[in-house]
Amino acid sequence: MADEDRTRADSRAGDEPPDGPTKHRPRSRIAGHTRSTLRRLTRARKRRRWAVEGLAALVCLVALASYLGNRSGPESADDQAGLPGGVPAGAARPTGFPGAERRTSEAGPATPNLRPRQRPPSPDPTPSVSAPAPPPPSPTAAVLSVSRAEVPAEVDLTAVGTRDWMHWGLHGSNSTVRKRAGSGEIIDGGGTGTRVGWDGNQEVVSWRDGTSERSVSGSPNGVYTCGPGSGFSLTVAGSGEPRVVQLYAGTWMARGRLEARLSAGGPVSTARLEDPYTGQSAQFTIRFKLPKGARLVLTWTVEKVFTERCGNVGLQAVAVR
Repeated sequence: MADEDRTRADSRAGDEPPDGPTKHRPRSRIAGHTRSTLRRLTRARKRRRWAVEGLAALVCLVALASYLGNRSGPESADDQAGLPGGVPAGAARPTGFPGAERRTSEAGPATPNLRPRQRPPSPDPTPSVSAPAPPPPSPTAAVLSVSRAEVPAEVDLTAVGTRDWMHWGLHGSNSTVRKRAGSGEIIDGGGTGTRVGWDGNQEVVSWRDGTSERSVSGSPNGVYTCGPGSGFSLTVAGSGEPRVVQLYAGTWMARGRLEARLSAGGPVSTARLEDPYTGQSAQFTIRFKLPKGARLVLTWTVEKVFTERCGNVGLQAVAVR
């Protein structure tokens, strides 16, 4: 055992370095060298960081100074002249709000961030729109109305027909008498159905200025036509002046319908006369105004009959004044 222990100790001693075992080597020189190097590196890094930061700050200051110099630099003479405060030397400074003296109501408010001379152009004033005045009434505007009344016991056609008159049935179904030297405004337009002469009207007519019969007094004559839809058609010429037409007509066991219309168009007026048991007469008054060349159209027809024995409408005379 002693020889074995000695051999191990010799082998360990041969392996160690000449300076002795590692665990007993001095470390002061290695540690000092490391700390010094680290301190130098740290100080170098700080100096570089300070240099970079200083350079960046200097660049920022230069940029800021350049920006401020551009913003606050003097404007051109034209710009100063256009600003409210830029007035020529010796000129009186305007009073009130800046630019208010030269602003007009037409220019409108200034747009933000625009100088006064850069205001957008004012819109054109909107023309006032007013309702057009109604045109004055035409002197020849059409007028039409129809009314009905009792027939007088005796009708004087000379008196009521100062312009024109016409009578039917004096000598039968085809007999007519007109006013001598009348205006000729009344025109017999015919009608529907067969005309029959009749001398039994309750009212009578007279005249003193007729042709072909110069004078007649108290004539009960007239004409009639039977059946639904049958009747008479008359026209009266317009002259541009107000006119009054008197139509003397009747019914027998029927309903008669008078329609008045204008050939130039416009309103239509109607009136009715009815007696289901016997005969009845009426005086229809038609007031109208038409331009020259236009006509009043009258139709007097059977609208309804109340007997199979010739319910009819009858016609005696027409007068115009």
